[in-house]
Order: sequence, then structure tokens, then C-alpha cells
Amino acid sequence: MQIDKLRGKELDQLFNAVLSLNDLDECYRFFDDLCTINEIQSLAQRLEVARMLREGKTYHKIESETGASTATISRVKRCLNYGNDTYSMVLERVHKDDKEDESN
Repeated sequence: MQIDKLRGKELDQLFNAVLSLNDLDECYRFFDDLCTINEIQSLAQRLEVARMLREGKTYHKIESETGASTATISRVKRCLNYGNDTYSMVLERVHKDDKEDESN
């Protein structure tokens, strides 16, 4: 795991701060203060690329719909195939919650 090389007090503080957020509004406000709009959009784009790759979309379709570069798409695909399985874990959780919201 590459993140092990980064482990430390500052990163623990960041992750604990994210875990302390109570709702979507707090997330928007925190990330607005923490990141530039481009940084936030890049993170969101990667997650969307992962979702589309899991659905079997082509690089061309993903590139045209998200604006992601082929390098970004390849990096996300590598993480999906050889990473920590967290893209899949998070996407399953988020879309499970979406489906529960739709059924209520």
C-alpha cells in the first residue's frame, strides 16, 4: 500500500477530520475551505470514472462524458484492478444508499 509511506500525524488529522463530518452540507463546506474547485472536481471525476469503468463503459465514452484524460482513466482502472478495492467498496455503499432513498 503506497499510502503507508505517507502515514503520519497530518494525514491522520485530515482523515479524522473527514470522518468527523456529519452530513453532505458539512462536506461541501469543509472541502470548499480545504481544496480548490479544480481539486474537488478532479476527485469527483475519478470516482465517476471508476463508476463508469465498473459498468463496462469504454475509454472513449468515459473521456467524452467526463472530460477525463486517458491517463486518468488508466490510473483509475489500475486502481480498480490492482488497488485496495476501495473504489468498489465506496461505490457500492453510495449506490446502495441511493437505491434505499429511491425506495422510500
